[in-house]
Amino acid sequence: MIVHTGEALIDFFSTALTNGKLAFVPVPGGSPYSTAVATARLGVPSAFLGKISDDFFGDTLVSTLLTNGVDTRFVLRGPEPTTLAFVRSTRSRDVEYAFFANSAADRAFLPEEIPSLPPEVTAIQFGSISLIGDPVGTSVLELVRRERGRRVLSFDPNIRANLVEDETAYRRRLAEAVSLSTVIKISDEDLAWMSTGVSQEDAVTELLKAGVQLVVVTAGADGATAYTASEEVRVAARQVAVVDTVGAGDSFHGGILAWLHTAGRLDNNTIGKLSTAELAEMLAYAASVSAITCSRAGNDPPRADELPRQ
Repeated sequence: MIVHTGEALIDFFSTALTNGKLAFVPVPGGSPYSTAVATARLGVPSAFLGKISDDFFGDTLVSTLLTNGVDTRFVLRGPEPTTLAFVRSTRSRDVEYAFFANSAADRAFLPEEIPSLPPEVTAIQFGSISLIGDPVGTSVLELVRRERGRRVLSFDPNIRANLVEDETAYRRRLAEAVSLSTVIKISDEDLAWMSTGVSQEDAVTELLKAGVQLVVVTAGADGATAYTASEEVRVAARQVAVVDTVGAGDSFHGGILAWLHTAGRLDNNTIGKLSTAELAEMLAYAASVSAITCSRAGNDPPRADELPRQ
């Protein structure tokens, strides 16, 4: 089982009305939450760990997890409101976000609320905006520290710099998260933000020196590259008619984890030893998952039977 921990929120996607005004449609989201749905749809036992509001948006978040086969035994409910994120697509098909998260339930996850994990949990996926604030940022890192060496730890920074109030403290937190991770899935833009003035190759080298076994850098339409201490493999992006890119990175991350699980490689002793052929197959699989997500509106990752045969 893969446990996903971090933010769970409602994305409001913009849609144009006939009178020229915008309306916003609510869809469950949040990076770790979306990756949990993606891995579950790909047939991997998956669970979500975190706090979700007991308001009606929270009910939607929980029911969506259950509908998609995500285990909710590690979900806490709280009286705090649900985080809301308004999403607007630009002409370039990029997206802009506006977050409303003060005193929200997913940010109120306390260290003393961290549960014990059963033996069947093989990996923990974490990251994104949950590392910015407290107490949830402290709780996520405490969980990851506790589980280091016992499970695969897969990290996606998914940086939203406009939400960061104390950049120095946030960079320290990111550095610790990197040092604890087995796998890092990161966009080229996030890697550049984390490693200002350093080439991508040098930035990846530093991540590997920090103890990360597998680094996957995504570059949108320019494909993705996987790095281990001995291998470097790049695959092109799958060509699709893009509807929007919301959830593309989360789906890609889910594809990586699902492939590792299915291939029997979701293990601290084997991830760093993946062959060139295995890395290429893993990236191609994740690229297919992400491409299908981009071809549909509103962060809607595919199920395993929708993917082309490898």
